[in-house]
Amino acid sequence: MNLQELRDEIDSIDESLIELFRKRMELSKKVAEYKKQHDLPVYDPVREEGILEKLSAKAGKEQEEAIRELYTLIFKLSRAVQENEK
Repeated sequence: MNLQELRDEIDSIDESLIELFRKRMELSKKVAEYKKQHDLPVYDPVREEGILEKLSAKAGKEQEEAIRELYTLIFKLSRAVQENEK
């Protein structure tokens, strides 16, 4: 593969990631509605840590820290969406 083909593949992955991120944030709004109806807090540190453990284990040693960092940010953004919905 040449450099342009590699970059084109990365661009395609980025487009997919954006679409998946948008879907995740839409689901976060629905989660916020549920939490509001059931008087649940937006922040659930035990759940977040459990998810971080599971995802970082799936990522493997090479990407473990990067996945934890990425999902910590995703959780922060998701909580912000939920706070706006409450």
